Amino acid sequence: MLAAQIDAWNRGDLDGYMAGYWKSPDLVFFSNGTETRGWQATLDRYRTRYQAEGRQMGTLDFPELDILTLGTEAAMARGRWRLKMPDGKELSGMTSVIFRKLSEGWRIVHDHSSAESS
Repeated sequence: MLAAQIDAWNRGDLDGYMAGYWKSPDLVFFSNGTETRGWQATLDRYRTRYQAEGRQMGTLDFPELDILTLGTEAAMARGRWRLKMPDGKELSGMTSVIFRKLSEGWRIVHDHSSAESS
């Protein structure tokens, strides 16, 4: 599922990327002191940050990532994300993501990602 998300992001397919998230108003996304609740609000946040006028999504990867099994229906990924922008700028930060095995498959139910200060 993570590989499919990365592939979707890197081809500029935000809807495909969001398919990895739980499509629920109970999805939680924490980033740099901001809390976003719900799948639609999370999609809107990504669109504003990465697809609004003059914005670009860049190339995403996770150079450091550990996946821990928390049971038969839950897992956590934690590590570093990196976003290489077309202008050569590189953004990076840390992430902790909780996955649950739902009827539709493994989905992110909680994402806590933060960017490093530049």
